[in-house]
Parts: sequence; C-alpha cells; structure tokens
Amino acid sequence: MPTRVIQVDSLARVEGEGALFIQLSGKTVLDVKLKIFEPPRFFEAFLRGRHFTEAPDITARICGICPIAYQMSAVHAMEDACGIQICPALRALRRILYCGEWIESHSLHICLLHAPDFLGYDSAISMAKDHPDIVQRGLQLKKVGNEILAAIGGREVHPVNVRVGGFYRIPTRADLRPLADSLKRARDSALENVRWVAGFEFPLMESAPEFVALRHPEQYPLNEGRVVSLSGLDIPAAEFEAHFTEEHLAHSTALHCRMNGRGIYSVGPQARYNLNFAQLAPIAKEAALAAGLAPTCTNPFQSIVIRSVEVLHACDEALRLLSEYEPPPPTPPVKPRAAVGHACTEAPRGLLYHRYRIDADGIIQEARIVPPTSQNQKAIERDLWNFVAEHTDLSDADLGLRCEHAIRNYDPCISCSAHFLKLNVQRV
Repeated sequence: MPTRVIQVDSLARVEGEGALFIQLSGKTVLDVKLKIFEPPRFFEAFLRGRHFTEAPDITARICGICPIAYQMSAVHAMEDACGIQICPALRALRRILYCGEWIESHSLHICLLHAPDFLGYDSAISMAKDHPDIVQRGLQLKKVGNEILAAIGGREVHPVNVRVGGFYRIPTRADLRPLADSLKRARDSALENVRWVAGFEFPLMESAPEFVALRHPEQYPLNEGRVVSLSGLDIPAAEFEAHFTEEHLAHSTALHCRMNGRGIYSVGPQARYNLNFAQLAPIAKEAALAAGLAPTCTNPFQSIVIRSVEVLHACDEALRLLSEYEPPPPTPPVKPRAAVGHACTEAPRGLLYHRYRIDADGIIQEARIVPPTSQNQKAIERDLWNFVAEHTDLSDADLGLRCEHAIRNYDPCISCSAHFLKLNVQRV
C-alpha cells in the first residue's frame, strides 16, 4: 500500500510559526500533527519575582493583536488575589476596551486572513485586486477597534493605561464621544460583513467536540463569567486546573490542554456562540439567523460567520455602553496580600486562564497562563484527521492547502507573525 507524507513547513496567514504533517497509507490516515515550533517565550518564568502591578504590562507583550485579553486576565486575577471589587462604571469601561479588541482582531482575521480561502486567493493582497472594497472594509473595521484601544488603553498596540484596580488615567465623556460616530459606521459595516460571509460555500464538516466558554447571566461573555460546557460543566475560574490539564507533546513547543474525563475540547467564537446565543445583542442574533446559522453551529468552516456576528455584537455593545458612560472615580492604590488569584476572560480566540500567587509584599511567586491556542490544538488535529480521511483522493498539494484552510478556522495565535507557504511532499 503506497504511503504519502505531506508536509506544510510553514503555515500561511496565521500568527506565528507552525507546520503541518500528514501521513497516509492508501486511504488510511496514519498520523496528523499540527507542529508548533516557535521557541518558547517563558513569560510565566520571568513574571516570577516581579511586582504584581507589573503583570498587566508584561503579559500584554504576549500578543500584539490581543494584548487586552492578557491585560484583563492579569488584572482580574490580581484583583481576585487582593480581594478587590470594582465599581460598575469601571467594569463598563473595561468592557468597551475589550469590545475594541474583538473588533480589530476578528476583522483582521475575517477580511484579510480567512476570506481568501473561500474566494480562491493565496493572500489578501491578491484578493484586493478583485475585491478592494472588502479589504478596505476590513481595514476600516480594524481601525475602529484600534481607536477604542488608543482612547481607553493609551495606544493601539500593547496599551499602557490598564492597571490593577482600574486605569492610570480615566477618560472623560469628551474623550470617548468621537468613538460613537465611528462605531455607528462600523456597526453598519459589520452587518454587511455578516451578509457577505454568509454567501460563502462552506465545506461540509461536522465537528462537535466539548465546547467550553465563559457564561455570564446577563451579557455575552467578555471579561467575566463562569466556565461552562455543553455537557454541563459549570465552575468558577478558580477551579479551572481541577478540570483541565496541560501536557507536553514532542511535536509542539506549546502545551496541549485536555479536559479531565472528557478529553478534546475547543474554545473560541464557535464555543461562545453555541453556549451563549441567547445573550447576543438583538441585531447580532437577528443577523446570525438571517445568515442561516442555527443557535448551535457544529461546522468549524462557518466560524467565519460567527466571528462576523461577534464583531457586530461588539460594535453594538460598545455603542450601548458609550451611551451610558459615566467616568468611574480615580483608581486608589491597591494593597497586596499573600494570596492566589484566578481569572478567565474571553480573548477573541477563546477562553484565556491566568493564575498568580503573590506574597504579602506583592511579589509574584508563581504564574500560570493557559492561552486559547494551546486549548484548541487537540481539536484542530482531530478536525484535520477527520477532514483528511474524507479527502484522500486529493493531490498532495490540494490536500495540504485544504488542511491549511481547516486550521485557519480556529485563527490560531502562535505568535504575532505570519509566513508565506512553503510545501514539501515526500512520497515513500
């Protein structure tokens, strides 16, 4: 029986350095690996010994596309450790900031990284020749998200205004007023995006792993909520490590995470949507149904539609919060105590967990960070295994390309870089 080995040495249009390995014997799949070979960055190690107030700025450097997710998770965990309760006005301001990150991150992925797969282009640059309005719309949406980050966070990349207990500088109503007009235009564009991506031709694929996300009793989850799953898990962030375990596999420098007793699970827009459809803003809920989505979606290729719905929701939510905005009081100094703090927030790509142990002087003794991509690696590999099994008749080049499409359904955030495709096929 002939054996085929397909290798994609560098994945295109993902953030960071990863590769793909597939081994087939006839029509039988022998092995599938999503290889992450980017050097470890050791953030958890060099957080040790730093003051607890430094964690938000240090962890923001983990990602240039989703720094707010890391900042907010660090802030919430440190406030949990210090026993701090924030006021509703501060909570609302943080939520606006997080909406900005969802808008800019999702829009980048939808219009520049993922859409070329469905339209037959190898990059957004080549797609822009035929669809300049689409690329421009994506860039304009991203710009609005960046404007929110700059207005509240102090700058667009790695914002510096976030601190434990609040913000270094509280924006006035006048500071944020210009955002309203931009967000109204962005909401219209986001609705157009939902309608546009709904018209794509989606490969038939059913993937129903254990979906895991936050759930908030009143709102679509961003900063807060309990960790829930479709099978009934319902825990606070402090119990995350009792139910999820990370392990090292030889083919990846990123740890793989599994759900104890249940194995493979996935996080991200599809999980959030399936677990929180009822909490979407009315305009987003109506757009999702009009786009042909049911309240539960099990085809990962339709994640681009769900991301578009989440951009629409984030624009509408930010507008609502801006209309009600009252500046919170100045942030008082936070006194540390010897304790452990936990937090989970919803990064654009999914559930993000932070845990810190600090001493009475506020020095970090231990740090633990579980990002979305490490939680999704097993689900991605299972999707690839199932996809390859159904498409063994494809040529090596086509199969490798289609598998890259499947990987981009998850928008894996390996780091903050992207590479063009280099494909080697070895026949044994």
